[in-house]
Amino acid sequence: MTIRVIIVDDQAMVRAGFAALLSAQADIDVVGEAPDGRQGVEVSRNTHPDVVLMDVRMPEMDGLAAARALLDPPVGVVHRPKVLMLTTFDVDDYVYEALRAGASGFLLKDAPPADLISAVRVVAAGEALLAPSVTRRLIADFAQQRPAPRKDRSLRLKGLTPRETEVLELIARGLSNQEIAHHLVLAEQTVKTHLGRVLAKLGLRDRAQAVIFAYESGLVAPGG
Repeated sequence: MTIRVIIVDDQAMVRAGFAALLSAQADIDVVGEAPDGRQGVEVSRNTHPDVVLMDVRMPEMDGLAAARALLDPPVGVVHRPKVLMLTTFDVDDYVYEALRAGASGFLLKDAPPADLISAVRVVAAGEALLAPSVTRRLIADFAQQRPAPRKDRSLRLKGLTPRETEVLELIARGLSNQEIAHHLVLAEQTVKTHLGRVLAKLGLRDRAQAVIFAYESGLVAPGG
């Protein structure tokens, strides 16, 4: 199955470089590009890509607004692509908000070519691109800026089993599936099963949203 991708970035050289790299892969097809968020939304609605590579900072409409438009479309628009944010910073306020809006993760623009290719495949497969090290930086950012726990989210935690709650807490603390398996003395596949149930019960899209939910619900306290 070919992965359809569009690239949204205000720098023409970045778009051209990414397009050349991705188009050289047998399983990836670059079906469009745009220089700003507004045009990116239009291109996405016309081409129906699987993955949108979205720059964070752009004129006309920034990547955050564009991600929201794509992931929470108006009535009548059915297509919702996966959105992978591109940034020059490893932690950016826009990135947090984009993940909260439903983006599948983010990637540094200066990441090695192999990482870009892998990121597109990971996101297209429905996984979140949020490495443990990135999760920990996201948590540090959350600790400095985020509000008090939300009661509606803390109530939803009651639908989880003790083990599912434990897995969610460890995910929020930045542990990988392998680390969680070691910590809880479980098979890694069992951890993946628990994570899948957590996402389904809480109505979350992926690991990125699970981390944010854990903090907004008060399950995990920043710095705790």
